Amino acid sequence: MTPTDWQTRIGDMWAAEWPRTDRSFTHLSPILNAAILAAAPAHAATALDIGCGAGGTSLGVVTARSDLTVTGIDLSPALVAIARDRVPQARFHVADAARDPIRGQPDLIFSRHGVMFFTDPVAAFAHVRMQVRPGASLVFSCFRDRRHNHWAGDLVAAVTGVAPAASSGYVPGPFGFADPQLVEDILTRAGWSAVRAQAVDFAYVAGAGDDPVADAIAYFTRIGPLASTLAAADPADRLRLLDRLATALARHSDGSCVQFPASAWLWRAQAGKCA
Repeated sequence: MTPTDWQTRIGDMWAAEWPRTDRSFTHLSPILNAAILAAAPAHAATALDIGCGAGGTSLGVVTARSDLTVTGIDLSPALVAIARDRVPQARFHVADAARDPIRGQPDLIFSRHGVMFFTDPVAAFAHVRMQVRPGASLVFSCFRDRRHNHWAGDLVAAVTGVAPAASSGYVPGPFGFADPQLVEDILTRAGWSAVRAQAVDFAYVAGAGDDPVADAIAYFTRIGPLASTLAAADPADRLRLLDRLATALARHSDGSCVQFPASAWLWRAQAGKCA
């Protein structure tokens, strides 16, 4: 995924699917939001939401702390437009956290799964660190390895017959920060201190409603690890893959919801002094 992808086709797809993507984090978001609020200064302060998407995390933070001035940034104009409509209490604009100026010297930086896409993560986190207030808190979540996220591991194997490769090194994408040692090294090299991670298990909600399996199929054909495979398949193969997908999803449905075991890293750090 490149910045251009987020500014165009991928960003547009996520904007179209934002209710489902927000719903997928139903059981993680309260834990992340609580960590963000615990790291926030007790007094009125400024906060930055990196990769804000449709504004779900900004909404949770500013609703709980109306004295925080929250700004969200994202590469996708379509997602920023939705965030502005959803969260009038915050400010949103299109920007690249890796290179664009950061306004207002924030006291708090947070992100829900929005920081695993930098081309050069050390440079990006250093860029952020040099523009925030010294000692500012950083809190963000990211996925652990696919083996802990069954919707991206076991489900893919069940549908395609091929298990996804384990994460190795840094590749920009949803599982780019799966390795905690790699992320600790990135943040430390970028000048962040008191770096620590917490594993958080949660239920990933893939489908809901009157027909949760059909809803989950609609979601995974547009977003997620199977979307490109399904899009590239010829008509006969696509029907076969969709049938396998429906069977696998049904095993995770209770009749009202399709959920998968999932796990994330919750990272915390503080901005060190600029050299």
